[in-house]
Amino acid sequence: MGKELDTVHYLRYSMSNLFSCLSEEEQERLEKVITIETYKKHQVIYQEGDQPSELFCLLEGKVKVYKQGAGGRNQTMKLIKPVEYFGYRPFLTDQYCIMSAATLEESVIAQLHLPYLVSLIQSNSRVAWFFIQQLALELGKADERTVSLTQKHICGRLAEALISLKESYGLEEDGCTLSIYISREDLANLSNMTTSNAIRTLSAFSSDKLIATDGRKIKIINEKELLRISKLG
Repeated sequence: MGKELDTVHYLRYSMSNLFSCLSEEEQERLEKVITIETYKKHQVIYQEGDQPSELFCLLEGKVKVYKQGAGGRNQTMKLIKPVEYFGYRPFLTDQYCIMSAATLEESVIAQLHLPYLVSLIQSNSRVAWFFIQQLALELGKADERTVSLTQKHICGRLAEALISLKESYGLEEDGCTLSIYISREDLANLSNMTTSNAIRTLSAFSSDKLIATDGRKIKIINEKELLRISKLG
């Protein structure tokens, strides 16, 4: 009983933005149908071509959404941070998944069958409006990212990626080190460049004392200059 109550409180606290749209009766029903799963590091959540069946909500950890490109090279389209919802758009448009999602570290994810979500949307206008806003925010970010990836040079793209990682996941206690240990390949995929270009550009940033690296740890030394490079492109 105690564990069940802890789970209920955990869900209501973590997913408060969605639960606040529901009546008490709807909240109690939702608690019974949501499942919580723990995914290992680098575990695939869904793949391109899958038939969507779940709404996912990242409660703890880090997730990337990516597109498989030519020659087997992946393009990271966005990073998911707690608490964000993902994986539901294809179902609403009657499509198969056009992207894949995988964890960057061990992650805790709440899952809800999409037909149940649709029934909530149809019966509760506040839930419908909540997901309209979520989709509108995602569309705006996607538009900005398209401009960045197509118009910025590699220094601008990498600087933007570092700033984005800081804004998404924050910094460690030292106030400088990114709170995510990301591989050079993942960083390159996020910045739409080859791994070798990402390594060279990181090295240049280090030489200019904009950042410092220690393995997968990246410490931001001069955020103001990184922002300037990102904006100039």
